[in-house]
Amino acid sequence: MDSDQNITVTIAGRPYRLKVNRKEEEIVRKAAEKVNKTILEYSESFEYKDQQDLFAMITLQATAYSIQLEEEKKFRDDELEIKLSELDGILTSHLGDEESVL
Repeated sequence: MDSDQNITVTIAGRPYRLKVNRKEEEIVRKAAEKVNKTILEYSESFEYKDQQDLFAMITLQATAYSIQLEEEKKFRDDELEIKLSELDGILTSHLGDEESVL
């Protein structure tokens, strides 16, 4: 049985205590690691006046990526539905032909 547990992750040098499901712990820790890596990369690449600007850019990048993934998933789902409908039509037609022979 998976239960919630308290963990602490550090982002930008600040610890954050979270309650997560045991199954999600690894993902949350990887996410914190990726955020810290992105903060470091952005701080080395871009000029920013304060950390708020840096966090805003990181949030924008993550959100844009999330939207892109959602759109790609919807496109794939729509394409899959079309292909399955075509396949269903072919099978229905083929099975209908066999029934008329019997």
